[in-house]
Amino acid sequence: MQTIDHSIEVLDALLRGEISAIETYSHAIHKFPGSTAESDLQDMRSDHLDSVETLRELITDLGGNPSTDSGPWGGFAKTVENVAALFGDSSAMAALQQGEEHGVSEYEEALEDKSIDAEIKEVIRDELLPPLREHIATLQSLTES
Repeated sequence: MQTIDHSIEVLDALLRGEISAIETYSHAIHKFPGSTAESDLQDMRSDHLDSVETLRELITDLGGNPSTDSGPWGGFAKTVENVAALFGDSSAMAALQQGEEHGVSEYEEALEDKSIDAEIKEVIRDELLPPLREHIATLQSLTES
């Protein structure tokens, strides 16, 4: 039971991070109307929506109650918006990239956690982590352009 409770806690923390990412991209998208960046950001937001659904399902399957908001992560969206206002679009992209890198780190930490079930790790490795790595590359190219 302790392992299941721990898995639920880890997955719920990942879920809150994904919800925060959705909030952040929702704010950032409006900064780039009609541009290629807007389309890329919408695609990334969509990937995070898919991850939220996957994590909610995993948590529910384990008997947990998934979070419905970003909790302490919620402030990140506002930070990105403020960075864009103060320092410009490339700084906003860099802040988004930093958020994605943090997400990768959180998922990698879960993969290293010996008490997380192998099936959950497979979902993380095969479904949840790859889009974040793609986001980093996309954001890097948007920052450089």
